[in-house]
Amino acid sequence: MIYLLQKLFNRLTILNKTLQTNFLEKFPQALERAQEVKLLVLDVDGVLTDGSLFISPDGVEYLKVFNSLDGHGIKLLRSSGVEIAIITGRNSPMVKMRAQALGIEHLYMGVDEKATALKELLNKLDLHPSNCAAIGDDWPDLSILTKVRLALAPANAHHEVKAVSHYICNLSGGQGAVREVCDLILSAQGHYQRLLLQAKE
Repeated sequence: MIYLLQKLFNRLTILNKTLQTNFLEKFPQALERAQEVKLLVLDVDGVLTDGSLFISPDGVEYLKVFNSLDGHGIKLLRSSGVEIAIITGRNSPMVKMRAQALGIEHLYMGVDEKATALKELLNKLDLHPSNCAAIGDDWPDLSILTKVRLALAPANAHHEVKAVSHYICNLSGGQGAVREVCDLILSAQGHYQRLLLQAKE
């Protein structure tokens, strides 16, 4: 009897570790949906950053903090042939500079109707929403997330955003969530191991 209980405990321990290390088991659709992605659309505040806004006494935003892991993930994903776009409701010279540094050509700032911007971008690239993934954290992103093939949310996203997402990141915005998404798409499309081997050469 003790042997059987010990065996059951060991199996439960292994299962628990698997759930902790293989986050995709919670979202079985994610890998399949990611296979068809040709465009990844990013929000900024709460996705590429942690959502904090640094405002000077005269009302000007003076700082945004980005994550270097996210940046490299974006570069890797671009190298695999996936287009990257930013659609954000705020205007920011810092976002413009970051986009330029990462080679992101499709930048939409000061956008009130994100779904309209997405439609314009898809027409420009001759793509369909079924070729698109998007990550957002709050209600302004819902009009995009409900239309794309792969909807993603950082761990810090509002619960209504998580409710429509096919994959909820283990990491928060500004803390590696975008890199997690890039790794997911690279893995689904068979590029992750190849790029990893190249990095080790």
